[in-house]
Amino acid sequence: MGETSTGAFSPEEEAKINLVYDALMKSYMSSNHRRKVEKIAHAYRFARAAHKGGRRNDGSPYILHPLSVALICSRELGLGSTTIVCALLHDIVQHSDMTIDDIYANFGLQVASIVEGINKLSGGIFGHAVETQALKLRDMMMSMSTDVRVILVKMADRLHNLRNIRTQRESRRHRVARESLYVYAPLAERLGLFALKSEFENLAFRTENPTAFDMICRKLEQTETRRSKKMRDFIAPLKRKLDEEGFVYEIKGRVKSAYSIFRKMTKKNIPFEEIYDIYAIRIIFENDDDSKEEEMARKIGRILANDFTIHPDRTRDWLHTPKDNGYRALHLTLKGKDGVWTEVQIRSRKMDDIAELGYAAHWKYKDGVHTDTENLDKLVNEVKEILADPEPDAIDFLDTLRFNILAKQIYVFTAAGDLIGLPTGATVLDLAYAIDDDTGNHCIGGKINRRLFNPDHVLESGDLVEIITVRCAAPDEKWLAWCVTAHARNIIKTRLAESPAGAPHPESPDPRLQDNFNSKPE
Repeated sequence: MGETSTGAFSPEEEAKINLVYDALMKSYMSSNHRRKVEKIAHAYRFARAAHKGGRRNDGSPYILHPLSVALICSRELGLGSTTIVCALLHDIVQHSDMTIDDIYANFGLQVASIVEGINKLSGGIFGHAVETQALKLRDMMMSMSTDVRVILVKMADRLHNLRNIRTQRESRRHRVARESLYVYAPLAERLGLFALKSEFENLAFRTENPTAFDMICRKLEQTETRRSKKMRDFIAPLKRKLDEEGFVYEIKGRVKSAYSIFRKMTKKNIPFEEIYDIYAIRIIFENDDDSKEEEMARKIGRILANDFTIHPDRTRDWLHTPKDNGYRALHLTLKGKDGVWTEVQIRSRKMDDIAELGYAAHWKYKDGVHTDTENLDKLVNEVKEILADPEPDAIDFLDTLRFNILAKQIYVFTAAGDLIGLPTGATVLDLAYAIDDDTGNHCIGGKINRRLFNPDHVLESGDLVEIITVRCAAPDEKWLAWCVTAHARNIIKTRLAESPAGAPHPESPDPRLQDNFNSKPE
C-alpha cells in the first residue's frame, strides 16, 4: 500500500504509534539478544523522518506499518536488532526520497544489503506474465540464498498486510491472498515457521473462500464444548503419570486450522462431521540440560506406552534425525477410553520454539544453543541449485521451484539408516543423487521395501530404499524426465554436456534384474 497525504497526526494516532513502539522495545528487551536499544531507536527516528507523517491508503499513519512489521520480527519470530532495524527501514526507499546509500551511510553495509534485498521483492508476483512471475520468484530465491533475513522480514511484511487485508481494494486482496497461499505459506513451512504458515493459510482462505471459512469456524464453535470435554478427559491420565514422574511440563490442545480442515474435507470428499482428528495434544517439557532432552522425550513416550494403546503405523520420530527445517519431536497416536485415536506430540521447550519459529530460532538464543545452521545451509544449497541454470525457461523454473522449495516434503530411509528429506514427487533417481553424485550417475533402480523398482519410480514418505548401481550406467537424456530435484537435473545436464558425442548411455536397468523391476508390493 502506498503513501498518500502528509500532515500532523492526531493525539489518538500519536498514542497508537507510541503504543506499538513501546511494545516493540519491551519485546526486544525481554529477549536474549544483546541490548542494542539505541540502534533500534535510531532506525525508528530515521524511518519516521523519512516517511514525514505520511499515511497509507487506508488513512493510517504510514509509520505504523514498519513498526508493526518490526514488532512481528521481534515478538513472533524472536529476531534481533539487525532484523528489527531492517524491518523499520524496509519501505523507506520506495516511499521517501531516501536511497540505499543513505541507509548504508547511517546503518552500515549489512543493513543496507538486507533492505536492498527486500526492495527487490516489492510488488506482487501473480497478476503478471509467466516470465515476470518467474523473474520475481527468482529474485526471491536469490535474496534467500544471500541472507535468509530478507525473506523473514518480507514474510513479516506480508503477514501485517494480510492482517489488514480488508482495508485494501478487492483486486489487491485476492492477489495478496493467492500469493500468500501458494508462495508464502509453503515457503514458511520449509523454513519451519509453522505459526506463520497457519496464519498465512487461514487469512488467505478467509479472503478467497469466506463462505467455507465461516462455515468451518461456525462448526468449530458449535462443537467446542464437547471437544473441550473430550480433551480434558484424555489429558487427565497423562497429567497424573507425568506428575508422578516429577516432570515439569505444559500440556496444550491444538485444534486444526480452518484451512487444514477444509483441505481434508475437499481431498477426501467428506463433511465436517467426519473429520475425527480435529485436535492433537502437545506435551512441552522443561529441561536444563540440552544433551538429555531426547532421553526425556523418549521416557515420556515409554510412560504413555505403558498406559495407552499406541497406533503402530502412526509413530513419527523426529528426535534423532530432525526434518529438513529443523523440526524435532516425538509423535505418538494414542487410543483414548472412548476408542478415538488422538495424536500426542512430545517436545522440549526449545524444540517447541524451533517448531514455531523454525530457522528464526537460530537468532533467538545468544548462548549458541541454536546456532547450528546445517539444515538452513541445506535449504540455501537447494536454492542455489535452482539458480545454477543461467537461462532457465520460465515454465521450467516455476516447476523446479514448485517441486523443490514450495512442495511438501517426504522423508525416506536409506539402506544405511539415514533419513533423507525430498520434495513430494521425488523418484528413486532423485534419492540416488541426494545420497551422492556418483551413486546417482550409476543408478539403475532401487529396492524399495524389499521390492525392485525402476529409477523413475515415485517415492512415498517412510519408504526404505536401497539404491542399485552398476559401474557401466551413465546419465542419459531421458533421465531428466525421471527426476524433479534441481540438484539431480543439474548433475545430469553437466554429465551430458561433458560426454563425447555419440557415447553410449544405458537406457534400461541391468537385464538380469529387469524381470524383477516394477513388481508391486504384496
